[in-house]
Parts: sequence; structure tokens; C-alpha cells
Amino acid sequence: MVEGRPAIREQMDLLLKGCVDVVRPEDLETRLLAAQREKRPLTVKVGFDPSAPDLHLGHAVVIRKMRHFQQLGHRVVFLIGDFTGMIGDPTGKKATRPQLTREQVAANAETYKRQIFKLLDPRATVIDFNARWLGALTSEEWIRLTARVTLAQMLERDDFAKRLAAGEAISLHELLYPVAQAYDSVALKADVELGGTDQLFNLLVGRDLMGKLGLPPQIVMTLPLLEGLDGVEKMSKSLGNYVAVEDAPEEMFGKLMSVSDALMWRYWTLCTDLAPAQVEALKKAVANGERHPMDVKFELARTITADFHDASAAAAAEAHFRTVHQKREVPDEVAEVVLPASPEPLPVVKVLVMAALAPSNAEARRLLQQGGVKLAGETVRDPFATLDARAGSAHLAQVGKRRFARIRFS
Repeated sequence: MVEGRPAIREQMDLLLKGCVDVVRPEDLETRLLAAQREKRPLTVKVGFDPSAPDLHLGHAVVIRKMRHFQQLGHRVVFLIGDFTGMIGDPTGKKATRPQLTREQVAANAETYKRQIFKLLDPRATVIDFNARWLGALTSEEWIRLTARVTLAQMLERDDFAKRLAAGEAISLHELLYPVAQAYDSVALKADVELGGTDQLFNLLVGRDLMGKLGLPPQIVMTLPLLEGLDGVEKMSKSLGNYVAVEDAPEEMFGKLMSVSDALMWRYWTLCTDLAPAQVEALKKAVANGERHPMDVKFELARTITADFHDASAAAAAEAHFRTVHQKREVPDEVAEVVLPASPEPLPVVKVLVMAALAPSNAEARRLLQQGGVKLAGETVRDPFATLDARAGSAHLAQVGKRRFARIRFS
């Protein structure tokens, strides 16, 4: 444990910051006091199913809370659900999720291990995989385990109840997911489990199962689901409203500057370590005219970008943003891309893909049709447009608001 920790009240203020559900706050305080008295850390568990390779700021809300526990000297377990990932979390799903292969799970898990250390201390983080104990359970042990949970309890889940009422299929293996996640808490003897608000049911099943098996029930803490850049839907890569934790500094900074004035307070609370009183002070300063909302938004973008990169990268990203978006100028440093020359003009669609400015021909055509491509400062919308590709020709390309490249044919 860390020497000279803050008083319990200060610890509680930090740990409860931004939380929605806490079951129960008095239990958390009691356990913190016991841990301090006995000079031992609490075990704080968070499970992530590696269903996709990228983490974004929505995931980082929970990871940041893990960091708060870590800063107070507690044992944080980043649990990769390599077993449960092959079941697929049914939370919020109107249909059975496709099951991932072991190869997909393993590949995604590797990317998680790299990304979480942008916030967590790698020396103080335990990474574990739940196949270690779930895969070792015998058929008899699974039967005994599921005997501790009733079907009625499972059907209390809102999404299961709605699917049943609508006559939609619920596969039997989906009912095992909350049980498997609950057993993770048993195997780790978790003191605390963190998750998004959509995970409350699963977390409470873990608390219930621990009590039935004679263990102190874990404290359950949920964090809000972060709205994406559109301010409406939950942050999601599929919706395109996300900020990935591995976005380049300029990309991250630019995306954060697109957040609305109203939504930025939510990001200050959930995506930074500012105390609630500090966020309120900023809001008050804006309300009474002491600070301009844009200045506060620049500060937000700097703070978050520095958190995932560093202060110098954040400063460079800000300078880039001011040059490109406020002064409407081309940044000083633009990557050069050299492509094979052609005696005949090449389709712009093909050039964008060759220059890695678009992942596919279809995406390149979409960008053109939506006005997201500029050549020499002029917007090009024609998906059949061509580009001079003779040796020595060069073109300044801009895709979206933040990506530039000098394309030279040789």
C-alpha cells in the first residue's frame, strides 16, 4: 500500500467521482478502512471481452477509475475475457452475438494489453485471463455452479425479458454469460468490481454468487456510458463518433475540439482527473464570463491528449489545430507519399487508397461524394475524377479536416 495516503473521506471522494451505482458506499468505506488498518490492498476487478481490437474514451472511463484505485495503492486486475469472449456478452443485444474464434480473441487481447498502459501503471497492473479458471471447470462443476443461479433471476435482465416477450430467440449459452462473469469474481476474490451502467445486472450476479459461496460480496461500482462526439449516441466505433485511445495526437485533439460546449463538461468529469469541485469552478468561470468556452475546450483537448500521449505531443497537436482550423493554413509538416508514376492519369479513388488516405475504394468514393477530399485546396466530389500521375507531378491532398499528404509520383 502507498504510504501517506489521503484520509478515507478524500479517498471516497476520488473513488466515487463520476459513479452512477455504488452497492454499497458504506461497504466500500468499511473495506477501505480495513485495508488501511491491515496494510493490504483491495482487489479491484474489471473485465473486458476482447470483441474488438480498439479501445476508445468510452472504455477509458472505467480504466480511469481503475487508475484511481491504483493511485491509492490497491491491486487492479485487468481481466481479459478470453473464455467469456467466445460466448459473447448479450448485454443490450436484441439478437444472439456471433461467437468469436480463439484466434480472434487472442489477437484482440494483445492490442488491449498495449492500449491500457496509456492510463494504467504497467508495474502495478495485473493482467489475467478468465479461461484460466473457467476453462478448467469440469462438467460437474459447471452444473453445481449454475445450480446457484435461477432462471427467474436471469430473466430479470431487461434485455432478456424484452427478447422473450417479443418472441425473439435466447440461446442457452447466453444465460451462462452472467454466471461465468460472476465466477470470475469468485476466482479472483474481488473486493470491488467496476463496469459500465449496462453491466449492473452482471455485476450484481457476481455479488450474489460470492455471498452464496461464503465469500464477502464484492462492492459494485458502475460508471456512465460516455456519449460520443455527436452528443447523442453512446461512443462506438461502428457509429464513427469515437476517440480511440491510440488516435494520433492531432487526430485526438481535433476530434475533442468538435465536442459541443454542453457536452464538454461531461468529458471534463469522466475523461479527466479533475475533482468535481474543479469542474464546477470551470463551469462557473464560463457562466460569469471569466473564461471563454472555446478556451476551456482547448484546455480539455490538451488535458486528454496529454494523458494518452504527453504534454509536448498535446502542444504540437494544438499548434496543428490552430494552423489548420483557425488560420485555415496547411501545417508546416506534411507527410510525403511517393507513388509509382503512370503515363496515364490515375483515378483519384485509386490514388487515395495507394496513399493510405482511405482504406478501400468504397470508402474513398464515399469521402469524395461527401466533400471530404481536397486537392490543392479545392474540394473534389466526382468519384470518377482523375489525377496527373506522370513522373515529377505532385499534389497536396487533404482528407477530412485533419489529414494531409503531399503525393509525389516518381
